[in-house]
Amino acid sequence: MRQLTTYRNLQIFLVLMAIIGMSFALFYLQRHLGLSPCPLCIFQRIGLIVMGGFALISALFNPKSKVVKLLLWLGSLAGIGWSTAVAIRHVWLQHLPADQVPSCGPGLDYWLDTLPMLQVLKEVFAGSGECASIDWTFVGLSIPELSLILFSVLLMAHGVLLWRIVRPITNQSIAR
Repeated sequence: MRQLTTYRNLQIFLVLMAIIGMSFALFYLQRHLGLSPCPLCIFQRIGLIVMGGFALISALFNPKSKVVKLLLWLGSLAGIGWSTAVAIRHVWLQHLPADQVPSCGPGLDYWLDTLPMLQVLKEVFAGSGECASIDWTFVGLSIPELSLILFSVLLMAHGVLLWRIVRPITNQSIAR
């Protein structure tokens, strides 16, 4: 079991989860089912990609320095933390009573073309009617709820990863 939770193996797990998550979103939900991602979905994907990118760098180069490992871990954690926070907001919007759901506004493309980035972030997090709609479910869970479960598992993996960085496996601890 300890060999499964080595630094490099955990990084590979994070990369695989990012690939699986993005493949499911792009190829199944978007291309096969024809579901267009709302702004909050796009922001969740961005965080997952950031996490996967930092994990890929860590897995490929397998740094020896604890400082470098911690910096890469922080980048990865920031990505998945971002995705988790956006997913929480998304789930909250979906559970609002119908009369409290924000109205639909212009799309993300329009906001990016016409507003400063901080205003775009504000508008996206305010949510819109399209973010509150539930277009697909699996075992009674919406896409943001399923994403939140995945992101929570990835956050737990980051906890184990931090433990591996702080207290690495040694040959002595394996022999016990």
